[in-house]
Amino acid sequence: MNTLNRINHITVVGGGSAGWMAATALATYLGKGATIRLIESEEIGIVGVGEASVPHIKLFNGQWLGIDEAEFVKRTQGTVKLGIQFNDWGRIGDSYIHGFGAIGRSMGPLPFHQFWLKQFLAGRAPDIGHYTPQTMMAPQGRFAPGDRNAPPHSPLADIAYAYHFDATLYARYLRELAEQRGVQRIEGKIVSVQQRADDGYIESVTLESGQVVDGELFIDCSGFRGLLIEQTLKTGYVDWTHWLPCDRAMAVPSASVEPITPYTRATARAAGWQWRIPLQHRIGNGYVYSSRHISDDEAAATLLANLDGEALAEPRPLRFTTGMRKKFWNKNVVALGLASGFLEPLESTSIYLAQSGITRLLSLFPKRDFNPLLAERYNRESAFEYERVRDFLILHYNATERNDTPFWDDCRTMSIPDSLREAVELFRADGRYFRNGEDFFALPSWVQVMLGQRIMPQSYHPIVDEMPEDKLIEQVDGMRAMLAHAVASMPTHQEWINRYWKASAP
Repeated sequence: MNTLNRINHITVVGGGSAGWMAATALATYLGKGATIRLIESEEIGIVGVGEASVPHIKLFNGQWLGIDEAEFVKRTQGTVKLGIQFNDWGRIGDSYIHGFGAIGRSMGPLPFHQFWLKQFLAGRAPDIGHYTPQTMMAPQGRFAPGDRNAPPHSPLADIAYAYHFDATLYARYLRELAEQRGVQRIEGKIVSVQQRADDGYIESVTLESGQVVDGELFIDCSGFRGLLIEQTLKTGYVDWTHWLPCDRAMAVPSASVEPITPYTRATARAAGWQWRIPLQHRIGNGYVYSSRHISDDEAAATLLANLDGEALAEPRPLRFTTGMRKKFWNKNVVALGLASGFLEPLESTSIYLAQSGITRLLSLFPKRDFNPLLAERYNRESAFEYERVRDFLILHYNATERNDTPFWDDCRTMSIPDSLREAVELFRADGRYFRNGEDFFALPSWVQVMLGQRIMPQSYHPIVDEMPEDKLIEQVDGMRAMLAHAVASMPTHQEWINRYWKASAP
């Protein structure tokens, strides 16, 4: 590359997990050729409630940043996450698990759930949760990372899992790595932003101390306020509150209880839902709710009344507007984390969306001339990703039979995006789901949530009838028996933590 056209000075505005993930990744892949500085203030707190993740974090941490898994889990008081247990969503009393990984094993051109569907509709098979390792392991509190001796296409060969972890400790750990790799941290609050007169690009920021920090590329990780992307560049925001009505949350930690469960719990409440995220040293809890349907005091009282252990602090309020920036990359600013948009934590996508934004930036990394086609591609792919995650979240609210509170009645009867309505109608007819491009949530996720929330197909794919009845029974029953046997022999999650990943007391 012509070094005269190379970007040499990158400034990250804001710390937290998004800022330090970005700084660590940029330092790892741009090497000594770029000066990377991160500005953060000890006075400005971080949201720090994003304590559940999706399996992509293993790729980002391990393969891309070279982080040792055991060290990461110990340093962040982490635990295993096999999926999310949803309670009371379709109807009060319902419970299902959206587990990571594949359902059964595909047969020819068809996914396994089509063959299960024929058996289930005939009353000869239990629910879909008996056909994935994660949804069998989670309620039994068991964990093993996969059997290397299993056949390549076996569901047990590579068991997908993620983590629960303390986001503040993760940011602290990443800061150590970033600084070891050459990132310079600058303490201070930004009081003004300077733009170039001719094109409006950000030239520098000025701190309270008077220090001026310049840059050729700025990464905005300043949280909801979007100091550069919104306050300075006036990029605009796409508001999705009409589809995702929750606009507030109360968060509170509570005392740990054993055994530590290897899954997140999301329990539907009168005006939203409550999360439960078990860490080694405490449990993270929160109530995500609609301020139109419940007061802050009522939400706090509901949360405190539904904890497994003693509350360790007062509930902390958070306010947000679900949606995304009209551009994620505007001029020489790329927004990541909460500065880029907000999709509530129902499916633990916040950390993933930041990591996805970072890897997309590295893939489309500009030169100093900032080819506009790179930003256009970045914005198009980012918007698509946000919109598809949005549809998946809307599914959880809209696919309900609940009408016991005004909130759930509104969710059940609201209009939904055409893209989501088409997916639901197709599945309801005969169980088909087609992944839309690079949609993050694949077929197993959509199938588990639609079935879990009572969208029951009326039939199944016509090719299924070509399989002889005895072979169909053998395949479906055999998968269930094999998984049940394998899971029964696994250690408990608590045993695994104690043996390999036990964190020191905080």
